[in-house]
Amino acid sequence: VVLKIIKHYQEEGQGNEVVQGVLLGLVVDDRLEITNCFPFPQHTEDDADFDEVQYQMEMMRSLRHVNIDHLHVGWYQSTYYGSFVTRALLDSQFSYQHAIEESVVLIYDPIKTAQGSLSLKAYRLTPKLMEVCKEKDFSPEALKKANIAYENMFEEVPIVIKNSYLINVMLWELEKKSAVADRHELLSLASSNHLGKSLQLLMDRVDEMSQDIVKYNTYLRNVSKQQQQKHQYQQRRQQENIQRQSRGEPPLPEEDINKLFKPPQPPPRMESLLIAGQINTYCQNIKEFNAQNLGKLFMARALQDYNN
Repeated sequence: VVLKIIKHYQEEGQGNEVVQGVLLGLVVDDRLEITNCFPFPQHTEDDADFDEVQYQMEMMRSLRHVNIDHLHVGWYQSTYYGSFVTRALLDSQFSYQHAIEESVVLIYDPIKTAQGSLSLKAYRLTPKLMEVCKEKDFSPEALKKANIAYENMFEEVPIVIKNSYLINVMLWELEKKSAVADRHELLSLASSNHLGKSLQLLMDRVDEMSQDIVKYNTYLRNVSKQQQQKHQYQQRRQQENIQRQSRGEPPLPEEDINKLFKPPQPPPRMESLLIAGQINTYCQNIKEFNAQNLGKLFMARALQDYNN
């Protein structure tokens, strides 16, 4: 499955192009075994009549006919510098997890993998976030009541990769064929470009967060202003009733103040949580890049001392 995901990205993923596919497998005891996968085909605007659900059903039906695991257990997606914490991923994973409880999403990072170590992580939505998504209420009050923050939106599921004997033999053959010079490239400090790109993406998300904070502060000012208007209206109404009573006239009828002053709609806060989660991911990437460079420096110095 891992090799198929990597092959899918190598064939169709260019730059920041995201590739996706379906995971197949079965539940054994308390673990999920992912034993097969197939990609979503790349389609353009001209393929408006392409039915993704029908395509998945036909693929699983064909796999079942040849006696291959065909049970749907989630999906996979590549990521561009770790920028996978998006509303699209949240909505997709909710749909999968709501329909199939054990569903996971595998996130494959080709940028980190190209640095010398496989980057593959599995995520699920937490039960708290699943309840909020079912209610479809992403107001600040609802998220605060559910105690949802970016730290408890996703839960990472540990992955254990098991290779068949044939794959182990193939990997052993590839390792023997690889040149020694290629292995030394792992000590190169050529990750500065990746670090700069991560910093640029981080600044973009911080700008988005700042804009979202401005919107929320505007909403709070509007609420405060409306509360003052309500208070002034109630005071004028009370004074008018006192004057009418002094003249022996009946007081004015009570009115629904909420109809007179329609409360402003609070901005949805889910986007802010996703942006905060993405900022945290970029910070982790930068931290890892710095740690890798420091480790490479120590290793290069040790090799130099050894050669001397």
